[in-house]
Amino acid sequence: MPSLKEFRNRITSVKSTQKITKAMQMVAAAKLKRAQSAAEAARPYANRMASVIANLSSNVKGDGAPLLLRGTGKDDVHLVVVLTSERGLCGGFNTQIVRRARETISELLAAGKTVKILTAGKKGRDQLRRVYGSLLVEHIDLSTFKTIDSTAAALVATRVVEMFEAGQFDVGTLIYSRFKSVISQIPTVQQLIPAVPPAGAAAPDLKGAVYTYEPSEADILETLLPRYISGQVLSALLENQAGFYGAQMSAMDSATRNAGDLIKKLTLRYNRQRQANITKELIEIISGAEAL
Repeated sequence: MPSLKEFRNRITSVKSTQKITKAMQMVAAAKLKRAQSAAEAARPYANRMASVIANLSSNVKGDGAPLLLRGTGKDDVHLVVVLTSERGLCGGFNTQIVRRARETISELLAAGKTVKILTAGKKGRDQLRRVYGSLLVEHIDLSTFKTIDSTAAALVATRVVEMFEAGQFDVGTLIYSRFKSVISQIPTVQQLIPAVPPAGAAAPDLKGAVYTYEPSEADILETLLPRYISGQVLSALLENQAGFYGAQMSAMDSATRNAGDLIKKLTLRYNRQRQANITKELIEIISGAEAL
């Protein structure tokens, strides 16, 4: 049976941990509001850009289409871009993304495809390296960025486009977590290259007007497609960031409540042990007095 001093030390230790988890919960809640606002603000731009790409690409077919749109014409080598967080203490947030990535990679390997993995986020790299270490070709460190912005997105998007133009893969797939609510983040798989507007992305309503493009649609797409890819990566990173803070807030709230329950149990055991010691001492005193 632990001594009273050991109980007191344990209770003090758990209380200190509870203060830390409570502080982390409050910080995550404050950052979540900004991250959620940023993610929601990026959605209209991403959707509108997808609509413009859908409209322009409908009139560009075959060899006249830009390489990022038409692809290489093959489906042999796949690049899987996995976006996770740089830090932990967020419950199963990163694990869900990695699990979805593993499922995608397993399906591609089973189909006889060659798979390459590019990670952005230390936690995803660490988990995938255990199983698919030989498939990891590059890791992009985003920990130097205090906030996720267009610069961070451009770093990832530019590298992916460079690898595609160098002929290192045929199809690029983006895997991230889409923010739905504080307690719900949805692992999402999205084709990045060849550029395909998301399902449901409707072309803008021209209200019967006929437009003549100068320069041609193909020339406009040559300029817009790299920006479109960068915009999709930025949107995914912002969704990831909001999901991370939501998951961290929930995890720290759960840890704080668990610490409170543990403190109650330890305090109860401490009081029982102290009462038992007092009772034992009283019995010894009374027994000694009766012996006299």
